Amino acid sequence: MLQVNTNSTQTWDVDYRADNLITVNNEPFTWDIVVLGPGRFHILHEGKSIAAEVIQADYSTKTFQFKLNGRLVDLQVKDRFDLLLDKLGMNTASANKVNELKAPMPGLIVAVRVEPGQAVQKGDPLLVLEAMKMENILKAPSDGVVSAIKVGLRNNVTKGQVLIQFS
Repeated sequence: MLQVNTNSTQTWDVDYRADNLITVNNEPFTWDIVVLGPGRFHILHEGKSIAAEVIQADYSTKTFQFKLNGRLVDLQVKDRFDLLLDKLGMNTASANKVNELKAPMPGLIVAVRVEPGQAVQKGDPLLVLEAMKMENILKAPSDGVVSAIKVGLRNNVTKGQVLIQFS
């Protein structure tokens, strides 16, 4: 299930299933959609024609901007995990600048994707940590500039070890 909020403070609960059944606020939602080109669509819903264009899509923050019949609409989407965090009161986690990236578990560094002085945005891949035969992509916790990389390729690391410092 998804919860979709618009810039006009409307909220919809959207549920979709593998059998292509979509419900909005527990009501069946039927539509016809035709792809016109990259990010451009024609939609028919309840006898209304809608020209839709994806203006911006940020999958890391789950925010989207569409142009619907010439009008801009901003959407914020929350998936079931975001909704669970809200329910547990963890939705207001601090957005403070993070100065370090630490190893979440012991493992082996199998890729370093940044270098000192490089500007990164929240969600950018920084390192690949192999742990328990799985590769884990460690991403930037916030926007910043890499000031130092404290590990090298093929280094073993321990849980909590500082891997990257930000300025």
